[in-house]
Amino acid sequence: MTIVDLSMTVGPHFRWSPEISVTGDKSAGDQFRVTRLSTTCHGFSHVDAQAHFIENGPTIEATPLDRVVGPCRIFDLSAVAPDEEIGPETLAAADPGGAEGEILLLAAQWDLKRDSGCREFWTESPWLNRAAAEYLLAQKPSAVAVDFPQDYPIRLLLDGIAVPDAEHVTHDVLLRAGVTLIEYVVNTAALKGPRTFLCAAPLKIGNADGAPARIFAIEDMA
Repeated sequence: MTIVDLSMTVGPHFRWSPEISVTGDKSAGDQFRVTRLSTTCHGFSHVDAQAHFIENGPTIEATPLDRVVGPCRIFDLSAVAPDEEIGPETLAAADPGGAEGEILLLAAQWDLKRDSGCREFWTESPWLNRAAAEYLLAQKPSAVAVDFPQDYPIRLLLDGIAVPDAEHVTHDVLLRAGVTLIEYVVNTAALKGPRTFLCAAPLKIGNADGAPARIFAIEDMA
């Protein structure tokens, strides 16, 4: 059995600017070292609840674990170019096929091409068009995981530019239909593919619209 870590490290970042502080110094005789963290629930590797995008939608603690833990099929999108619009034809060609109810992982290996701590990771990312989101919905997955900023407007948010909901296509098509979104996965190049067992359990934060998750794959399960 091999465990592959697919999570970003929470730390200094130009986009999310988490506040991390440490009290207590063991070398000075303090009994405990304690770290405190203040950050958005939608930074780094995380899971979206419907409440993130849908008025009165379920919050993150209502997400059943069997939606974010289970068999996963991997779409190898490593050949996709920067700033490429991904349509259903590209997804169909990369789809290894599988059963309904699986997690679908879109693996562009984007973190090998751009550093997630740099603006270009966001502004030069490939992205999904609406027909691609509809293709994914037709597969009837429990969740869709992505290793790149999957909606074109995500780059616009860096400059405070808001666009209509419908242009956030994976949120509008998938999340609205109850398909959980697992965002900003990394290290997908380490996966053997085309299938794995994915775990993306979000922190159980009451009344939150999303939560950080430690995302990992279990391979070679016997």
